[in-house]
Amino acid sequence: MLANQTHRASDTPTVIDLFAGAGELSDDAVQSSLDIQNASIDFDDIPVNPDWAFDSIRSTEQLTHGYHRYPAKFLPNVVKKIIEDHSPTNCNVIADLFAGCGTTLVEAKVHGKRSIGTDINPVAQLITRVKTTPIIPETLRLTYENLIAQFDEFNETNYSDIQKHEKLDYWFMPQEKSKIAFLFDKVHELKAEDFTKEFFYVCISHILKNCSRWLQSSTKPQVDPDKKIPDPFEEFKRHCQKMMKSNDEFYNELNKKGYLEVPCDILLRDARQTKLKSESVDMIITSPPYVTSYEYADIHQLTAYWMEYVSSMSEFRKQFIGTSYSGNTSLEVRGSKQAQDIVYALAQRSKHIAQDVAQYFNDMKDVATEMARILVPNGHACIVIGNTKIKEVQIKSAEVFFEFLQNVGLKKVKVIKRSIPHKLMPTLRDKNTGRFTKQDNPNCKKVYPNEYIIIMQK
Repeated sequence: MLANQTHRASDTPTVIDLFAGAGELSDDAVQSSLDIQNASIDFDDIPVNPDWAFDSIRSTEQLTHGYHRYPAKFLPNVVKKIIEDHSPTNCNVIADLFAGCGTTLVEAKVHGKRSIGTDINPVAQLITRVKTTPIIPETLRLTYENLIAQFDEFNETNYSDIQKHEKLDYWFMPQEKSKIAFLFDKVHELKAEDFTKEFFYVCISHILKNCSRWLQSSTKPQVDPDKKIPDPFEEFKRHCQKMMKSNDEFYNELNKKGYLEVPCDILLRDARQTKLKSESVDMIITSPPYVTSYEYADIHQLTAYWMEYVSSMSEFRKQFIGTSYSGNTSLEVRGSKQAQDIVYALAQRSKHIAQDVAQYFNDMKDVATEMARILVPNGHACIVIGNTKIKEVQIKSAEVFFEFLQNVGLKKVKVIKRSIPHKLMPTLRDKNTGRFTKQDNPNCKKVYPNEYIIIMQK
């Protein structure tokens, strides 16, 4: 029976009441913004708080946080400290509107809090669902051993003409492609009701970059013609063993605390319109995408193609916040003179980039409105966000989003500045192009050395 194989939070029916009956932000809530004293805060003057650096702790490898690589990964210890230090009284439900690889949801479960995440990326949904699903260790190990035992059956000729998206032929050499196809076939044969199936899909997803021609040190899609590609079977076994060890830790931790059945769900939804019930969330903990920082669709394209999540990458890209593929041609920003001034300054240097940033700010204004709608009265929103500089123009994303939150009726509780010594993202931009670059580029400039934790209350 399923109960003897895994504990999965989404099986708990009590989570359903979070999704139904979503409505618009009430007129009263919008009107309340008129009564807010929009106190000006110079974020640059806020001193760095050393208690939030965690520069000697690699928490991204604890519990299930290391299941899958993910750019700009949310630091688990930051989420842990936010929950422990800033949860409102009687906090029962925590939400992350940019759930990514599920850091907030994993930490919420470990703290016994029901959680709900939304993300527009199906790869993120898969990773998060697996990371928040503790599996009975004996069941998982038995399934793994049965899978490995079938490797002797592999015959490359049976996979010499597999029909997959043509882009996969660009990224994978025939030998590695055939072995990966075999792995997918064997995992696909697992019973649909056995949640170990998705566990092994995530393992394959993680090794795709390793076993492709993708430059290993780059988040940007680019070929490494000299790459020594490892054997997919050996990579699968190596990473599975690592994941199983992490699952043991996660399962035992939850079992000890009595939290195995704490509800958790991850929805394929847009942060601008989550469809969650109004006033259903006690606390939001999230880290929005940085302006023009990543093309998340491109970064996860290998998994998206293999899992057949997408057929057109160009259409897929348009759905993301912060993408340069939005097609926006306007320089207008709604509801923030500060944001508008930033866009106009950028337009003097690059109209195209200015249009992208304008779209980003307008999208984030909609996110702020959605946050206010789903939060209960007195609920808290905790936003981890950083500023950057593009073409010598300071992009004050934190200050702008702080303003948006004020405008929809939230009040400041605290703003914390933390250094990010281990932030899993590029920290250098080319001063001329605005693109991420390497240390040896003479035009390189450090970005994101700090970020802000904005804590607001409805």
